[in-house]
Amino acid sequence: MTYRLLTYVIFISAMVLLPCSLPAQNRTQKQLEAKRQQYLREIKQMESLLNTDRKKQKSIVDLVENINYKVSVRQNLIKVTNDQVNFLTRQINNNQAKISDLRVQLETLKKDYAQMVVRSYKNKSDQSRIMFLLSSDNFKQAYKRFQYMKQYRAYQADQADEIKLKTQELQDLNLELLDQKEDKSKLVAQNREAKEQLQLEMSQQEEAMSALKKNMNKYAADIKKRRQEIDRIDAEIDRLIKAAIAESNKKAGNTKSTGKFVLTPEGKRIAASFAANKGNLDWPVEKGVIKSKFGRGRSLSDRSATVNNQGVIIATETKAKVKAVFEGEVRIQIIKRANPVIIVKHGDYLTVYKNMGKIYVKTGEKIKAGQVIGEVFTNKRSGESYLGFGVYKNTKAQNPEYWLAK
Repeated sequence: MTYRLLTYVIFISAMVLLPCSLPAQNRTQKQLEAKRQQYLREIKQMESLLNTDRKKQKSIVDLVENINYKVSVRQNLIKVTNDQVNFLTRQINNNQAKISDLRVQLETLKKDYAQMVVRSYKNKSDQSRIMFLLSSDNFKQAYKRFQYMKQYRAYQADQADEIKLKTQELQDLNLELLDQKEDKSKLVAQNREAKEQLQLEMSQQEEAMSALKKNMNKYAADIKKRRQEIDRIDAEIDRLIKAAIAESNKKAGNTKSTGKFVLTPEGKRIAASFAANKGNLDWPVEKGVIKSKFGRGRSLSDRSATVNNQGVIIATETKAKVKAVFEGEVRIQIIKRANPVIIVKHGDYLTVYKNMGKIYVKTGEKIKAGQVIGEVFTNKRSGESYLGFGVYKNTKAQNPEYWLAK
């Protein structure tokens, strides 16, 4: 296989593969950048929430949880930025290889084109072309020679066009390479700053953890009590949901204990609409970050302990207004030794809003998506405001992060 044929095959292969690879690369870049921006927003909002009530005396347990949360998000930010830098490095290397290959191809094309121009110049006179045709042995040979001359001129024109295309492609790749190098430099600088900030936060974390450990006997009881309260409230909500299902089904004339709502046509419509909006539901508060995630994980205050959350805990601003994430029917629940809970029924789906300070709706009321249903309870001593938010299908808890818009 000649060099020119080899380069042609490589070029064709690259053109076939590029349409598939470029969208995937762009998609990866966008996904990484979206993650990075999400972590930056979380850090910014958390810092804003923490600085709002500096005069308030936060407990050491709250302080440890807040610092541990910030450290965790900062580490995620650094990791995703590293991923972006590595991805850009691979792209830069690929583009540099493409540029080198294009330069070789362009050099070969120019050389071939120059030789054709010289040959054309030597045979440019009309007389020589006519003589070339007239010297044919027969009409068939003359026709073939005429076709050859046409094809040669067409090939020459194609070579000129290909040189233009390759030159433009080379210029575009060089510009893209410059942009990628600039983006990489910015990310490296931002990551350096993030690592410096992480070191500072880890020092604060170590200091806070040290203070916590000195009085672990005292604070261990506080941490355990908090965990027990959360578990108690979650268990009570489970019981209330089962009771609500039984009551709703009884009204519908179904006394069988199925553990699932018997839906009316309207209930089926709302449930289907709720399910169709998975990943697009508005947040229940205007500003906030998910401080404690759904499911089993490490405690923010005691890393040796595990927790199992039935929903998420959203840190928000003082006396934040709480909005319904979807249309539905309200059920207000009063739980002993706990702030009120609002449960909104959406067919066989339910959303749960815990730690309410004020309530603006009543049981049985039909509400719309985005309607303000109350206000988050704000701890007067620490100044911190948290909303517990859960999503259920019948009695099964769902991960709210899969339902809320990013």
